[in-house]
Amino acid sequence: MGMDLDSFVRALPKAELHLHIEGTLEPELMFELAERNGIELPYGSVDEVRAAYEFTDLQSFLDIYYQGAAVLITEQDFADLMSAYLTRASADGVRHAEIFFDAQTHTERGIGFPVFMDGFAAAQRDAEERLGISSSLILCFLRHLSGEDALDTLEAARPYLDRMVGVGLDSGEVGNPPERFAEVFEAAHDLGLRRVAHAGEEGPPAYIQGALDVLAVERIDHGVRVEEDAELVERVVAESIPLTMCPLSNLKLQVVEALTDHNLKRLLDRGVKVTINSDDPAYFGGYIGDNYLAVAEALGLSRGDVVQLARNSIEATFLPNGRREALLIELEQFIR
Repeated sequence: MGMDLDSFVRALPKAELHLHIEGTLEPELMFELAERNGIELPYGSVDEVRAAYEFTDLQSFLDIYYQGAAVLITEQDFADLMSAYLTRASADGVRHAEIFFDAQTHTERGIGFPVFMDGFAAAQRDAEERLGISSSLILCFLRHLSGEDALDTLEAARPYLDRMVGVGLDSGEVGNPPERFAEVFEAAHDLGLRRVAHAGEEGPPAYIQGALDVLAVERIDHGVRVEEDAELVERVVAESIPLTMCPLSNLKLQVVEALTDHNLKRLLDRGVKVTINSDDPAYFGGYIGDNYLAVAEALGLSRGDVVQLARNSIEATFLPNGRREALLIELEQFIR
């Protein structure tokens, strides 16, 4: 007897490429860390926190997201956050994760790079030894802050570049075009870092174009609005530009009104290298396995489609060729 879809999805070897580690802060851990660090939260219970996770748009989400991050103070806090995510991801079949972190969210609060970087590293080492899941970090610049702030952050990150695979661009998209960050992305490239950027979530297709042309990114995070520009769709297919899509996030933030309206399947059928990811799962109600399952049901994905999405995720990683090929072989063996 074959596996049911839930078991199949969660056992399927895959990579996660669009995950904000601060967005994995579950209410239970938020309360635990607040108590540990003597921080008073504006919520009386876990249920009150979950009730607050009702967003009308990206900015209303970001407001509570940054508020929640305030409980992260010590190296152990960051280790606990990372460990909790990697444990969940491994249970969903993730073999490798490329994880966004928002350094400016922490340095603005007086939390230095050694605190969060050492905390992350301890948990990453433990998870690889204990669970066999590898991971790397992507330093995201907050686009509501200035390009000069981003350059200062990159400079502060220099002692830790060997722990990072790339840089990214996140936070409020509308009104913050990618062109503002051309200088810091060029500097990151000169330091040997890979480049990705959020584009086309709430912002127009022109932001995707700008991220490709000006920032020279190798992946587009979200990219939902790419479909509004036929030539741009042709380009991402021709250049094999991966889109790291996050369906449950899109639903929660009303980027789409219903999952049945999502364009993921249409883009996949047109040859776009689409991947499925969980974005900020503590806030959006689902980790990567939940996203796969929700989309498979809403869009009528075949198991072949699901496998292709997993294959795309591995092919789109920034892993060395040997490790990437090993994961692709593991995927093919699983299918057989």
